[in-house]
Amino acid sequence: MIVISGIRTGIMEGFPHAVERAAAELGVSREKVKGSHIVKTSVDARRRGNISLVWSVGLELGSREEEAAAVANCKKQTVTLRDPQPYRVPHGTEPLEHRPVIAGFGPAGMFAGLLLAREGYRPLILERGGPVERRVAVVERFWREGVLDTDTNVQFGEGGAGTFSDGKLTTRIHDPRCEFVLREFVRFGAPDEIRYKAKPHIGTDLLRGIVRSIRQEILALGGEIRFDTRLDNILCSTGRLCGVSAAGAEIPVEVLVLAVGHSARDTFALLMQKQMDLVVKPFSVGVRIEHLQSVIDRGLFGEFAGHPALGKGEYQLSHRQGDRAAYTFCMCPGGVVVPAASEESAVVVNGMSEYARDGRNANSALVVSVDGRDFGGHPEDAIAFQRALEQAAYRMGGGGYRAPAQTVGGFIDGRAELRLGRVEPTYAAGVEPAGLHTLFPPQITEMLRTGLLTFDRKLRGFASKDAVLTGVETRTSSPVRILRGEDGQAVSLPGVYPCGEGAGYAGGIMSAAVDGLRIAESVIARYRPGKG
Repeated sequence: MIVISGIRTGIMEGFPHAVERAAAELGVSREKVKGSHIVKTSVDARRRGNISLVWSVGLELGSREEEAAAVANCKKQTVTLRDPQPYRVPHGTEPLEHRPVIAGFGPAGMFAGLLLAREGYRPLILERGGPVERRVAVVERFWREGVLDTDTNVQFGEGGAGTFSDGKLTTRIHDPRCEFVLREFVRFGAPDEIRYKAKPHIGTDLLRGIVRSIRQEILALGGEIRFDTRLDNILCSTGRLCGVSAAGAEIPVEVLVLAVGHSARDTFALLMQKQMDLVVKPFSVGVRIEHLQSVIDRGLFGEFAGHPALGKGEYQLSHRQGDRAAYTFCMCPGGVVVPAASEESAVVVNGMSEYARDGRNANSALVVSVDGRDFGGHPEDAIAFQRALEQAAYRMGGGGYRAPAQTVGGFIDGRAELRLGRVEPTYAAGVEPAGLHTLFPPQITEMLRTGLLTFDRKLRGFASKDAVLTGVETRTSSPVRILRGEDGQAVSLPGVYPCGEGAGYAGGIMSAAVDGLRIAESVIARYRPGKG
């Protein structure tokens, strides 16, 4: 297939126009094109009066020789010949006495488990939370009644934290495994458009069914999944992993894929007790900001707001000042702000939207980068910093998992007020007027203010006085990294394979899934499937 990139059309023109222009760019007649595919599509709204669609178009001319000749004759950098290769993983020869164990069934553990199961390793997966069907009911009860289950919640359970999100699949990594992950999501029920949209998303509603389908395939291939089963201990002998303890039972194992997620603070404490090598890594803290989706659409698209070719407006904004940054993260068009606590007497917020993104409000994390300067150089310091903010937000909200909230006008002026206008808060457990400007250390508050004013110049209406801030957002990424070597194993305990976002090697659904595949490949490349 020949891929022609950078093809532009107007928003009133569809894919057939892009194919015509791609053929002209290639220098072939339309009649020679035997097949055409969307490889990638995006919206260029930098000039609101002249918004365009940008396409990468795949053309098939009937034979590889014809396609190669056409590319050679064209000699343009925007034209390439693509030859997709099958995803093959060669097996190692070292025997495995016991099947691999995976701790955690979020995107990293899920894709590690899927690949291991397909290759005949029959993995045992331990998930501290419940299956997605029960998890949804438990989470909705928490939102409705304030009854928190510290093992099954927005952070823990089948599918990981991403199950209650926008299901966003954007990533900055350029890894060929990304295409495999997208194909698998489509195979399990995601819309085909995620393979070519520049900003693909699945939505929490579709993602729940996809997660269940992946589980069913792993089980059909001989894998086992134990829900409500937390990893309690890691057992060692002669400096190497020999087993794990979970739900009161000891399980002998030579390979443990540790994919526990960024909120598994009790697991991090266990690893530090075992004297495994963990280091502090930077992360970010802040709030959720809510606007009317219509305000965001107008700010991005002007008079074209609402056009079906453009979809819901999305933004990603950043501002750096010295060695600190303010930025938006995990933007949820047409979504809601959700209670996302996993510890008692603490408030954590996150964002979520369904595939249709048809809610009245848009929200995103508005956060500031923090590091050892803000909390110290030990992993326990980083976790304590997060926890202190979450507990302070709980007190500020008055208990019952209500969240402190403040309108942007009050935050900028330093007034503890919630003067609601056009924007109604969507946080399900309810909000309490509060001074979020007093919640954070001064350097973070000031950077949040700077970010608001800077982003308003980039996206008109971002700092509207009646936009609502809800706190606190602390789970942007893991506060620690579990050190691992080139072979994927923990440097301080062979046999343990730190994996995904909780281990500090991913950020978001896509990169976590890719890291799960990468670690599974490391296991497969060394071992052959065992009999245990």
